[in-house]
Amino acid sequence: MTTPPYELVRSRRKTLALEVARDGRVIVRAPLRLSQKRIDDFVSQHAAWIAEHQAIQQKRRENHPEPTPEEQAEFIRQAKEILPQKTAHYSRLMNLYPTGITITGAQKRFGSCSGKNRICFSWRLMQYPEAAIDYVVVHELAHIRHKDHSKAFYACVAEVLPDWKERRKLLKE
Repeated sequence: MTTPPYELVRSRRKTLALEVARDGRVIVRAPLRLSQKRIDDFVSQHAAWIAEHQAIQQKRRENHPEPTPEEQAEFIRQAKEILPQKTAHYSRLMNLYPTGITITGAQKRFGSCSGKNRICFSWRLMQYPEAAIDYVVVHELAHIRHKDHSKAFYACVAEVLPDWKERRKLLKE
């Protein structure tokens, strides 16, 4: 069994973890004292999973290539115009109001909600269909009431978007 190439990040964690980055690199996170053989065995045992997720990331890169600087500027302009409007609309519907909105260039998350109820959206969200954008806005607003992904959280999302599961799938394409 051959071990796929990977980057190793050691830290004070207790478990092994695998990640396939957007660019297809394999990152292994491991405890400080775990033997190299144990890490290599773990990676070898997960070779099929790694190949599958590298293929998924390849498809994502093809479907959503890194935008040119001009495209990026346009996405940022759109995000600054559209996302505050959508947030205001859904805030009124849900009676949940963020303390502020920030547009970021985050690559791994389309949105986040801080403990102080400030919402961040990535301008990269503008590359997706409107139904997906609405889902992310409602998802982040729901975090104002529920700071987790519990049944109650998804019930809050479903009150506004009963088809939230289909909308979420659009973000994974």
